[in-house]
Amino acid sequence: MRAQEFIAEDKVGDISTRQRFATVGLNKFRDQQFADRVYELNRVMMAVASTDGEITPEIDAESWAGRHNIAAPYTEVEQKMLEKAYRAVGSKHYDLNSGDLKSEEHPAVNTTSPMQAFKGY
Repeated sequence: MRAQEFIAEDKVGDISTRQRFATVGLNKFRDQQFADRVYELNRVMMAVASTDGEITPEIDAESWAGRHNIAAPYTEVEQKMLEKAYRAVGSKHYDLNSGDLKSEEHPAVNTTSPMQAFKGY
């Protein structure tokens, strides 16, 4: 048995004439690095939602997280556990908080009430 007889990925399919007649506005796209189809789709659809078809939206090509996975440990023990796991798996990681696990509210949070005081009828 030859490999081409059981490998389905040996050629790129083409849209049939029947499918072409049944659809309108068909677009095919992917990122330049051919890396992540779902992420590229998300970014393109965000840009679509930001335009009316006349203006070019101002949107970053990639978010701060980008194509990275995100882990958010709450404690130093969890941070150490993650570091050991990264090392075991061979994942390259970045500690965006430089080891600081203490969270603080923004100074403007909870300084004024969102409710207006009742001043009578």
